[in-house]
Amino acid sequence: MQLPVPFVNYTRALLGEKEYDCLSVTLLEGEQPVSIRLNPQKFVHSLSFILHSSFSNVPWATDAYYLDHRLTFTFDPLFHAGGYYVQEASSMFVEQAVRQYLSDRAVAVLDFCAAPGGKSTHLRSLLPAGSLLVANEVMRNRVQVLAENLTKWGHPDVIVTNSNSAEFTPLEHLFDCILADVPCSGEGMFRKDETAVSEWSEENVEICWQRQRRILTDIWPCLKPGGLLVYSTCTYNTKENEENVRWIRDELGAEVLPLDVPAEWGITDNLLTGENFPVYRFLPHKTQGEGFFLAVLRKAGDEEANGTLMTPMGRMNVNKIVSGKQKEKKMKGGKTASSSAFGKEQLAAVQGWLNEAEGYSLIPDGQTLTAFATSWLPVLSALKHHVRVLQAGVMLAEAKGKDCVPAHALAMSCLLHREAFANEEVDYPTAIAYLRKDIVTLSSAAPRGFVLLTYRGFSLGFVKNVGTRANNLYPQEWRIRSAYLPGKIETLI
Repeated sequence: MQLPVPFVNYTRALLGEKEYDCLSVTLLEGEQPVSIRLNPQKFVHSLSFILHSSFSNVPWATDAYYLDHRLTFTFDPLFHAGGYYVQEASSMFVEQAVRQYLSDRAVAVLDFCAAPGGKSTHLRSLLPAGSLLVANEVMRNRVQVLAENLTKWGHPDVIVTNSNSAEFTPLEHLFDCILADVPCSGEGMFRKDETAVSEWSEENVEICWQRQRRILTDIWPCLKPGGLLVYSTCTYNTKENEENVRWIRDELGAEVLPLDVPAEWGITDNLLTGENFPVYRFLPHKTQGEGFFLAVLRKAGDEEANGTLMTPMGRMNVNKIVSGKQKEKKMKGGKTASSSAFGKEQLAAVQGWLNEAEGYSLIPDGQTLTAFATSWLPVLSALKHHVRVLQAGVMLAEAKGKDCVPAHALAMSCLLHREAFANEEVDYPTAIAYLRKDIVTLSSAAPRGFVLLTYRGFSLGFVKNVGTRANNLYPQEWRIRSAYLPGKIETLI
């Protein structure tokens, strides 16, 4: 790999000769660290039982670990069960902003550029109880991956949307916090992805910082007075980093907030001449991770108290958001409320599948049934009038003929009441066969009907045992497509 000459010249001037030489050696010759973050809702065991890899803690993140080498995550059933997420360690620093400023009450948070879902799953584990996460991805070819990863993570209080920044503008004062991990020139990914090197140019840096400001201008009205903006990139230059933070401060009237960060973490502070507001830059020769930048800002003003509706995040004036003709049932894209295929008996049966039915509304929509937090329904309604909602809450069931088929999302969710189904613990080859959507053979003791498969105690998903065979209900679009080579696979446990 050869670094672009304009990047070398700019970064050497920014960091100084000695610092740049250390960075360039790391980018060109250093090993990429491998890090994972456990799902605290599912991974209740200690990592001491890991068989195939040693590990050390990521210092700025909870339940996060460096592995000594990359494992075959594709063929690890616990990865597909949402037991952990493979995430770049530097980006886990978002946790510090959440823990230091969002720990006291339920909040509504927008992760605007969310795919593939690393920061979204992390946020969902960190937010106070009763909070709502809206994870948005602009690119349609990436939003499905985001939805899959959040479904596997299993928290019910999530909405996945697929809209551009301008479509969020009318949602005035809807969010307590916005995470804007904006599209950038990707300099921090040079070591990890050679495509980032080949696509880098000075012109692209210019395009990026201007696009970042357009995004921020569009979504800024969504943030409540007194709300937090967590701004981040995976690049080094000041144009997309400090200069944008200064612009947010000066043009949007935000206050730049400090984080309590131990010096031993090796994080680099402000590099913009003449400025000293607090920012946090990860350089891979000083911190164990890839390049990353983060700043925390607070919007001016106090939280509004003159709304018309009280939600877990405070008062929200839905009449300002849903106005005029938008108050009709017709939603964005021309969708309207549809009739239900679920009768009272089926609804009652499905409610028995839930571990915590209280506080959740069952929402039928044609052939499907979803659970969504009742207290956040007004926010969901407001979103549907302006943005494309891909999924909200947890899909519970699908009506197929006389059957009420449990959805895979239910198997992944912490709402699942396991005892409502027969459980069958399977071995590794059977788990892989299930995840490849191959034929699965159950034990002779398995009853007929819907059976929940588990692996090492983690829910994998449902099959329907019809006696002579078990119909594999794993989602077709999620199946493992890679070739399976027994004996050459190394997984987490």
